[in-house]
Amino acid sequence: MKILYITPKINNEGGVARVLSIKTNYIVEHFDYEIHIVTQNEGYANTFYKYNPKLHLHDITLKGNPFSFLRQYKKQIERSIKTINPEVVVLCDFGWKAFFFPFIIKTPKPVIFEAHASKFNEPVEYKTNWFNQITHHFKYFFRNYSIKKFDAFVVLSNEALSEWNAKKGTVIPNPIWLNNTISAALEAKKVIVATRYSYEKGLDRLLQIWSLVLVKHPDWVLEIYGKTENDLALESLAQKLNIQHAVYFLSPVKNIEEKYLQSSIYAMASRSEAFPMVLLEAMSCGLPVVAFDCPVGPRTLIKDNENGFLIDDDNIKAYANQLISLMDSQELRLKIGEKAKEIRTKYSLDIIMNQWHEFFLKYKK
Repeated sequence: MKILYITPKINNEGGVARVLSIKTNYIVEHFDYEIHIVTQNEGYANTFYKYNPKLHLHDITLKGNPFSFLRQYKKQIERSIKTINPEVVVLCDFGWKAFFFPFIIKTPKPVIFEAHASKFNEPVEYKTNWFNQITHHFKYFFRNYSIKKFDAFVVLSNEALSEWNAKKGTVIPNPIWLNNTISAALEAKKVIVATRYSYEKGLDRLLQIWSLVLVKHPDWVLEIYGKTENDLALESLAQKLNIQHAVYFLSPVKNIEEKYLQSSIYAMASRSEAFPMVLLEAMSCGLPVVAFDCPVGPRTLIKDNENGFLIDDDNIKAYANQLISLMDSQELRLKIGEKAKEIRTKYSLDIIMNQWHEFFLKYKK
């Protein structure tokens, strides 16, 4: 069976690139599939994650203003589909062009939209005014209208599916890729975060939380693994809050499992999520996790006060108090961390990838 994935890039450290590497590597290693991946603007060069050499990587070049960009996208994607001749096309993109796809791309091939973000995902902060409110309402309406035009729509959880009015929706979660044999000791006075520097990830909120935590626990540190070049002025915010001595802004690492095992708590302050791989990874390493109950990913994985903690969205003080409680008690950390590890079974790589295999077989000629 031949499958074509279309995604902006696979050479970054983001969740989509990681999940795509995990899934496509597994498929070519365990099933009789031929996998092609089309990226754009050298989005396949120097990949951060490992991709199996059996995969076929392609790249298209898109430049110019939005109208020129879309014309080039239409022309080159249609050419790629015709040349590769897949049995199914999987779109892993959440930009405008992805939602325009069914209206501008002509192909007889079944096209699947794979959603890795909340419908209400906002990568940057917008001022609250009537124009932006109208713009956002239109964007959410168009996103929902667009996904009805695809042959299938795959989301990562039932909670995610509830955001969309999609009759063709299918739920297939992300898998755990770590082969855990040991768990974190939860002795280090360290909280870890692995994320990209983007508004929806809420790092500005986390720094405010951390300023409250340090009043009670000044000997703990916060390590943030992500892109250090950014326009969110997070390091300046840390200095303004006088917490720069206890916050480390670190580059992404490939051996993130090692960093989880050296930590005692995972903190997520996102404003929106789909199905956060980092929570899966951290929980599978036995870390107690704390997250805002944002749309929609954390509540899929976390059972509050059982295998982690969900905090009412944007309640900075409550979040800080929960971190303090975990820091106060290693016994509590161990109790919650032990329950968190049970997630390994439910989202095992073999189970999830067999779901994908059965899903794709519906399109086999």
